[in-house]
Amino acid sequence: MLFVGQVIDFILWVGVVVLISRFVIEWVQVLARSWAPRGIVLVICEAVYTVTDPPLRALRRVIPPLRLGSVALDLSPMVLLVALWVLQAINRAVFF
Repeated sequence: MLFVGQVIDFILWVGVVVLISRFVIEWVQVLARSWAPRGIVLVICEAVYTVTDPPLRALRRVIPPLRLGSVALDLSPMVLLVALWVLQAINRAVFF
């Protein structure tokens, strides 16, 4: 059972790392408007977006953006990150 817990923990850890890398990619695009990924960076960015888009889209259907005047704050990435951390804690409590 310890092996199963380690595999689940690794998968959740990879999910957290990929989600944080999406945060970084999005902030680079916001702060450097002229930046366009090329070569291997483009492949990595596409893989990150391919992995993170389905759960974020599902959460966006359930959690509407928070309106702050003329600005809408999307909470779904933060909710997904917290959910992954909670799942890691539950996994560690059960298997370790």
